[in-house]
Amino acid sequence: MTTRTDDLRLPEVRGRRTTDRRLEFGAQGRTLNVFSHGFLALWAVMIILPTLWVVLGSFKSNAQLGSSAWSWPTHWSFGSFARAWSQGIGGYFANTLAVMAVSITATMLFGSMAAYVLARYRFRGNRVIYYGFVAGAMFPVYLALVPLFFQVNNLHLLNTRTGLAMVYTAFSLPFTIFFLHSFFRTLPTAVQEAAFVDGCSHTRAFFQVMLPMARPGLVSVGIFNVLGQWNQYLLPVVLMQRQRGDTKAHQVVTQGLVNLLSAQGYAADFPALFAGMTIAMLPVLVVYLSFQRQVQAGLTSGALK
Repeated sequence: MTTRTDDLRLPEVRGRRTTDRRLEFGAQGRTLNVFSHGFLALWAVMIILPTLWVVLGSFKSNAQLGSSAWSWPTHWSFGSFARAWSQGIGGYFANTLAVMAVSITATMLFGSMAAYVLARYRFRGNRVIYYGFVAGAMFPVYLALVPLFFQVNNLHLLNTRTGLAMVYTAFSLPFTIFFLHSFFRTLPTAVQEAAFVDGCSHTRAFFQVMLPMARPGLVSVGIFNVLGQWNQYLLPVVLMQRQRGDTKAHQVVTQGLVNLLSAQGYAADFPALFAGMTIAMLPVLVVYLSFQRQVQAGLTSGALK
């Protein structure tokens, strides 16, 4: 009985090939890892340095800004914040909070209800309605400015907080429904069926059972909506136009920063401008840093389930 030499070497050859492939994939993974970390580090520098420059500039004087823009303040002064607040930032800030209190609440309430029904119930036209919302997320706001202006004007809601909150809600709903639709589909059906067996109505099962289970997704999409609506500039410019003799009470924080920039361009009070920008950045930074883990959990929970 004879044994071929190739048969004896075959496991050894396969082992070498497997080792070579692992080494090759490991080298590619390390290269990709270095590239991705380098890109993220560059991106972090591009975000942190301008933010740090603005924050430090708000504590300086005009002379310090002119002499050395990147140095630490020799004398930390908080007077620029008082000047920015007295020039209207406080009113813009309060007005933005009032608008977003209505728009975020309406967006999360109606968006979660629509996403839950579209994800958990089967009825005729379900997919048509869902894809209609998805198509709305791809619709640029720039194309709707003119008809949107006339529509809001016909409803007598132009230059009002209510009209701006309604528009914010309408443009935030498509993304909210698209995000939460996938999240509600990952929730276990057995829990919903157990709630119905215990006598829960559809409304009670949604608010007391399914909605608490969807908390990570709600927090994530809520943060995205807060950031998007807080930084919105184009819609307030179109829908919150100042008339002759009107005050600044109805304008939001993004418009207020532009007005402050125009005013400080002539007054040369750039620390007050930087202080206004710091005040505008502070709420979104606090919100994101406070809910950072919940946002990450909401983004990954759908994939993990």
